[in-house]
Amino acid sequence: MNVIEAREEFPYLRSGKIYFNHAATGPLSERVLEGIAKILYEKSEANIDDYLALQAIIKETKNNLALMINTSPDRIAFVDNTTNGINIIAQGVNWKKGDRVLLNDLEFPANVYPFLNLQKEGVEIDFVKSHDGIVTAGDVISSIKPSTKLISISQVQFLTGYRVDIEEIGKVCKQRGIIFSVDAIQGLGALRLDVQKCNIDFLSAGSQKWMLGLQGLGIVYITEKLQQNISPKYIGWLSVDDAWNLLNYDLKLKTTADCFQGGTLNTLGIYALNASIKFFNEVGFDKVEESVLGNSRYLINKLQEIGVSPVLKNCDVKNLSGIVSFRHDNSQNIFKELTAKNIHCAVREGYVRFSPHFYNNKEEIDKVTGVLKNII
Repeated sequence: MNVIEAREEFPYLRSGKIYFNHAATGPLSERVLEGIAKILYEKSEANIDDYLALQAIIKETKNNLALMINTSPDRIAFVDNTTNGINIIAQGVNWKKGDRVLLNDLEFPANVYPFLNLQKEGVEIDFVKSHDGIVTAGDVISSIKPSTKLISISQVQFLTGYRVDIEEIGKVCKQRGIIFSVDAIQGLGALRLDVQKCNIDFLSAGSQKWMLGLQGLGIVYITEKLQQNISPKYIGWLSVDDAWNLLNYDLKLKTTADCFQGGTLNTLGIYALNASIKFFNEVGFDKVEESVLGNSRYLINKLQEIGVSPVLKNCDVKNLSGIVSFRHDNSQNIFKELTAKNIHCAVREGYVRFSPHFYNNKEEIDKVTGVLKNII
């Protein structure tokens, strides 16, 4: 399937809407709608309690996710959102007073508060200072202290779209025995990420943005080594090996990431994500990334042509993502004017943020920048 054919999968395009807001919430494709309709039919009319069918969908979804990030399916668990995924690692590590966590001052709060919550246990939190909306891998590495136990960083910075060199940070973390955690919600579905190559120990990401799934479902990835060395704080009946021996009460935890799926999962969200990931597979993840980055480069150039200065205008393509943003004193008015023209973006902390996906095209970008030129 090519990108032009993929555009036919998005119903909202028929209305003339231009949606450049995937960094907030992604639209649902026809594939996802079909997946949702299937499970709604089953739950309302057909096999209402078809547990085996759900298990098959869970398995298929994890298999496809594993291919996407280069791991094995048993290293992936479903959670309800990015924040609670990150809380697994924040609460699971066996912290000692004086241990340090390294963050940065441009992180989305989901990747901050779970670690700030550890301060009451004597854990110290350090923040790398950003420069002009950017925190580089070098900035992170140079901020490591002897007692740094964990580094957590977003693959893509939510305000500016800067894509940090995850591989470089991961290499140093492995050399120094530092736990490496990645918030990948602004990358997965738009950009390739190899957890093995990047030496990522833990990853969390919701499915509702670039993966084009539903809110209320996320994934975590955890290495076997890290799982063996943390203490899960939340345990449910499905966390144990012999879960279906219901009156056994043997607290022997699963050795797979399924340990973190303690109870009933978001069935609707899993069916939706399964359909979406299969759709991405048909297009090809390399093709998706190529198109996303092509759109970003083109958008940056068009913005500069109309006198707008994007934050990442001088960045190498390896540091670009699907997010292109710029600061403006009149950002709220720009947002309102664009919305009135059926152009959907976001304003965050004074930044006007555009986030087109792979199926968006240059014609849409031309229209957006044409309208924007008349606003500013």
